[in-house]
Amino acid sequence: MKVPIELTVNGRVYRLDVKTETTLLEVLRENLGLLGTKKRCESGDCGACTVLLDGKAVNSCLLLAVEAAGRSVTTIEGLAAEGELHPLQRAFVEKGAIQCGYCTPGMILAAKALLDENPHPTEAEIREAIAGNLCRCTGYAKIVEAIMEVSRRGHL
Repeated sequence: MKVPIELTVNGRVYRLDVKTETTLLEVLRENLGLLGTKKRCESGDCGACTVLLDGKAVNSCLLLAVEAAGRSVTTIEGLAAEGELHPLQRAFVEKGAIQCGYCTPGMILAAKALLDENPHPTEAEIREAIAGNLCRCTGYAKIVEAIMEVSRRGHL
């Protein structure tokens, strides 16, 4: 059975008919072509599918699309403005916090949710905020450095 929903994704309103069991992850990737949101564990353990839902970091693989109806979703594609990287994206590049890049979109969105709520977190608070995002390449040190740098600069 399909139901009509309306989602605002990266500032754009979409009207879709979706099956009630369809996840937000599936809608983003398969219906909207937003491939920056990664499909990996599908059990909420890795954070690769992290998006912002009304500004809060959520695992889109665990959220049904119908639960997101009428709400605002931000994906990694929605962060860059007018061709300019978001300060977090830039800091990840500058600090070498990107290796294979698979975890990067989810990691950046988890960091954005933290910095929007707490612009000057401690290292421990940063580590706690990204704890649900697994990275197999970097060892996290450079990721934490990049987030700390954005916090120091104070531009979000």
